Amino acid sequence: MKNDFIIPDDIISSKIFYIRKQKVMLDFDLAELYKVETKQLKRQVRRNLERFPGEDFMFELTPEEYNISRSQFGTLKQGQNIKYAPMAFTELGISMLSSVLNSSDAIQINIRIMRIFVNVRQLLSDTTEIRLEIEKIRNELFNQGKNMEIVFAYLDELSSKIADHSTLEVNRKRIGFKP
Repeated sequence: MKNDFIIPDDIISSKIFYIRKQKVMLDFDLAELYKVETKQLKRQVRRNLERFPGEDFMFELTPEEYNISRSQFGTLKQGQNIKYAPMAFTELGISMLSSVLNSSDAIQINIRIMRIFVNVRQLLSDTTEIRLEIEKIRNELFNQGKNMEIVFAYLDELSSKIADHSTLEVNRKRIGFKP
């Protein structure tokens, strides 16, 4: 890999967005990473549409999604105009891009992006496992609280029985030898 191609992982991961319940990267961000023009990337994708068979590989943003991405992510510089809606590439679609662009630089960048997607997936998995553990502990504590309430209720009942029993002994007549 060339030294001029070293891009920090945090820059690449900052270009991953969550759209339509999928982690995606937008065409102009990918073009920037691959060091090609966006129109060239789009042209290559359109020539090889069979490699992108469905929305699990690539989809074009709707005008609403595009406007949201502009305002929330600041995806366009002021005054920049786009003729066509941006394409959003999923992890599967990005893996196909290296074969469409077919350059050694594109392959190297693709490898980095794939590794970052794997890291993001692992982080999400770890977070889910931690949430499940916290929920398990919360349930155990809740059950312990209920168990403690039962124990205290039983102790209260037992102590009231003992108190009732001791008052009965005081009021009872003694039987047997009286001194």
